[in-house]
Amino acid sequence: MLTELKSIFLLADSRLLFWREHGQLFLDRIVKEWKKDELKAAYVGASNGDNPNFYSIFVSAMEGVGISNCRMIPSRLSEEDLAFLNDANIILLAGGDTEAGWKTFLANGLNEHIVRRYSEGASLIGVSAGAVQLGLCCLAADGSLIDTFRLVPFVIGAHEEADNWKTTRELVQLSGKTGIGLLSGGGAIYHPDHTLEPLRYPLVELSLEARKQKPHNPHNN
Repeated sequence: MLTELKSIFLLADSRLLFWREHGQLFLDRIVKEWKKDELKAAYVGASNGDNPNFYSIFVSAMEGVGISNCRMIPSRLSEEDLAFLNDANIILLAGGDTEAGWKTFLANGLNEHIVRRYSEGASLIGVSAGAVQLGLCCLAADGSLIDTFRLVPFVIGAHEEADNWKTTRELVQLSGKTGIGLLSGGGAIYHPDHTLEPLRYPLVELSLEARKQKPHNPHNN
């Protein structure tokens, strides 16, 4: 019997973790399928060097929806860390340095473990760099393209509007793929039926054909 895949949540920054829509926390959409007292939430902080201050934001957000069983999965994995990850219903990939985080995943094997957990039914949340990593690729410091998780079939850019999506545009040119920009404070949900749902603000589409940014229609995938 095949496991039903969950939607993937792409957040430009951490603000959506505390966002309420019509009086209800956005995170309730992620946890509604489970009994909250049974949920485990894992925080993968490799992209920010396992900064405990950012982990505390995650813990606060999870407490807001009734989840108390949280754990930071550090860059140096222990057997206990991996055991928790294997049981986690929610896995959040933190923001920070996209390339550094991805290299850590390759070194400690989390690139494979996270894909496996997604295929087993875990919900994935990517914040900033984490959202980029869930897409097709990221940009290396030397200007080359690095393939990432590729679970979302777009180049993902986060909160780059002030820089006119410079990095995302470079990735679109290098890869020849469509880019999706997440505006600051906003995000997107990539559903198992391959549709994109904007969160809070419209998405920005960047493509070689368009040669310019334009609002993205989530129903035209």
